[in-house]
Amino acid sequence: MDELKVFTGNANPGLAKEITDYLGMPLGKCEVFEFSNENIFVKILENVRGRDVFVVQPICSPVQKSLVELLIMLDALKRASAGRITAVVPYYAYGRSDRKDQPRVPITARLVADLLTVAGANRVLTVDLHANQIQGFFNIPVDELTAIHLLTDYFKKKYANNFVVVAADIGISRRARDVALRLNAPLAIIEQRRIGNVDKKEALNIIGEVEGKKALIVDDEIDTAGTLTNVVSVLLKNGAKEVFACATHPTFSGPAVQRIKDSAVKEVVVTNTIPVTGTKKLDKITVLSIAPLLGEAVKRIHTGESVGALFEQKK
Repeated sequence: MDELKVFTGNANPGLAKEITDYLGMPLGKCEVFEFSNENIFVKILENVRGRDVFVVQPICSPVQKSLVELLIMLDALKRASAGRITAVVPYYAYGRSDRKDQPRVPITARLVADLLTVAGANRVLTVDLHANQIQGFFNIPVDELTAIHLLTDYFKKKYANNFVVVAADIGISRRARDVALRLNAPLAIIEQRRIGNVDKKEALNIIGEVEGKKALIVDDEIDTAGTLTNVVSVLLKNGAKEVFACATHPTFSGPAVQRIKDSAVKEVVVTNTIPVTGTKKLDKITVLSIAPLLGEAVKRIHTGESVGALFEQKK
């Protein structure tokens, strides 16, 4: 493990510190800051020549700054002759822009993949991409972890059975099905329609039975919480006793936290792929640490062990 180095930008240093604590090693030393003209400066303060280097940086708010920090760190490490550079991107922004669903629009998820590769990444480690096909946008190895086991184990331990797992929309139904299998629960799906390019959806109907049951909404990300609160209302109107929610990525943009606070959802469980700090903290928001999973994946990548075996053991 002497050849392993882990560095972080400013997006989620707390998570990076938890990962290095898991690995039993110090966090790599570097300077990453912004000049008064908004140009970002990076300096690696340790020798990385020939080392196996990991850079922990979710592309979260402020998204553009986090992305550029990551790109410049990768470039700095490449020019410092690091042996192998792995971009650890717990949250991959622009994941929703994964295809041309309208005329004259970009595929930004592919653009970000190209930027990471050109900047110097030799491989990518990430968690619960918005769409599986994003892995194919890279010409370098991509290891995609999932927080499903972490989230379902929490609900198994804390709550009794009689759950119905609810996919927040049809696109997330496969992930929701996996949660349902792990909880030995039935599956329901919310049929929704997006209204234009604004972040707003209209719930149309429920496919499945929720009456008299505890409902667990599953999604990969909670952004403005508009979808979440809309689904909570629909479920309660259709006879659900209580409603809970879980998601991997707590983006919590704009009115999200206030919407969660005002809604009838009992508990929202997320991970710390994105930091939940300050005013984003609520009693009904529970944050589980993804650090042990990422730390174990980093160790296995470094030592040449199987990352997929992590999840085969949990089935």
